[in-house]
Amino acid sequence: METKDINVCVLRIEGTNNEQEIYDSFKRLGANPSFVHLNEFKSLENFQCLMIPGGFSSGDYIRAGAIFASRIRSRFWDDIKDFVRDGYAIGGICNGFQVLVELGLLPGFSRSIGKVNACLAENDSARFECRHTVLKHVGPNKCVFTRALPENEVLVIPSAHAEGKLLLADDKLYERMEKNGQIVFRYCDRSGRTDCGYPWNPNGSPQNIAGICNEKGNVFGMMPHPERAFYKENANGHSGKVIFESVINYIGERF
Repeated sequence: METKDINVCVLRIEGTNNEQEIYDSFKRLGANPSFVHLNEFKSLENFQCLMIPGGFSSGDYIRAGAIFASRIRSRFWDDIKDFVRDGYAIGGICNGFQVLVELGLLPGFSRSIGKVNACLAENDSARFECRHTVLKHVGPNKCVFTRALPENEVLVIPSAHAEGKLLLADDKLYERMEKNGQIVFRYCDRSGRTDCGYPWNPNGSPQNIAGICNEKGNVFGMMPHPERAFYKENANGHSGKVIFESVINYIGERF
């Protein structure tokens, strides 16, 4: 599939933000993104990638991402499951990551798709953390959003969240994710060490986890904002650009 034919659904509702930056990132790389409000959503049939942006969807009442996830599940859950099974890409950034966790698409163990076994809890600091964060790519390149990244590559990408601490229902699930290669990014210091705590890890997430994928590698979520690190003129550089390049390359090769 040619890049110009890759259709990206940027799904939004009241309270989402940074959707413009996600749209612009795909557009700059030659893909064909579209804004789709949940109330106007018809089908994923013509899309190869679904992106859920950051923000405070529906005010993040109840829990971060919970209302957005509930509305997705009630409107087109079967479409989402088929989309994942067919190998198409789904990405969630910040609040979008929270939505994917609430949907049970992440961690997304193959035999329990839709089963919620994780949450993104309040930061240990009990406050909104907004600054540049340093990440290390620790995955084995199974994730379609990071295939172009060398292992152990260190990136600088902004974070802005109050609830980013990834907690799993069972400690054994961390080991399972590690074994499956589902841990994609860890927070680290400038030298790449991933055993550092706050402030390098802005939320207290166990094992410094910043981004994960499902077992298949085509559903991905991260708390930091790669769309805010797309242009070389950015103060923090353009480390995030490769995230969008990777998924475009995957779709072009696969479909």
